[in-house]
Amino acid sequence: MNRAELADFLRRARTRLSPSDVGLATGARRRTPGLRREEVAQLAGMSTDYYTRLEQRRGSHPSRQMLGALARALRLTDAERDHLFHLAGDEPPRPGTSSGHVRPGLLMILDRLHDLPAAVLSDWGESLAQNTMSIALSGDLTGVNLIRRWFAQPETRAMFPPENHEMHGRAHVAGLRAVTAARPDDPGPAALVAELRAGSAEFEELWRSHEVVVRRPSPKRFLHPVVGTLDLDCEVLLSDGHGQQLVVHSARPGTDTYERLELLRVIGLQDLSPSTG
Repeated sequence: MNRAELADFLRRARTRLSPSDVGLATGARRRTPGLRREEVAQLAGMSTDYYTRLEQRRGSHPSRQMLGALARALRLTDAERDHLFHLAGDEPPRPGTSSGHVRPGLLMILDRLHDLPAAVLSDWGESLAQNTMSIALSGDLTGVNLIRRWFAQPETRAMFPPENHEMHGRAHVAGLRAVTAARPDDPGPAALVAELRAGSAEFEELWRSHEVVVRRPSPKRFLHPVVGTLDLDCEVLLSDGHGQQLVVHSARPGTDTYERLELLRVIGLQDLSPSTG
């Protein structure tokens, strides 16, 4: 781990970004260019103290997951991400395997979708990035594998109508099977399949059916605890060669769902549930 070079690289990557580049409010005039340390820490999901120590050459060795989070927060290119891993004394993700790194251009699109729920997912179910509207719709799922969550925590299915559960489960398994066939040497999807086949009888039954493509209906119905039922159109944009999807939900103007989605945008992340105290 080259602490001096790592600190310098992080500092320079931070100072070249503006808050608007990463979807943050600009706020008051800044004395120095770039993002603040606490803003990078917030975007990467780590403590400000730990990030500060990295820039001060005092931090402990960051995990691979943390390096990936820093690469996303700082909008690094693939080459810059690999350089970050090397400076930290780690091997960058191998070509043809899942890295979790989201290209800066995809994140820039995500940052500009202020009024629609949007998220970047890997093709094997990992939630890599969400905008505020996506978090307001389904909660903060960054770092969560949605397929594992579906089968290992069935109680989380409550955001979808029961009559749609079978369809969602089949779609999850069919998509995962297609990924493992396309990238048999990718350890992430293969390990997830082994884990779920051993731990979920429902997954095992669906896996044995050997379905590869299950079409998902549009619109997709959500049961939100505050604004109620939302029938949202779902658009999936594929990132060429990176095994990632930008998923955007929208509502047709003039519908009840459109009005409820506008209410959700106003509410944001406020907790409007009735007080029990």
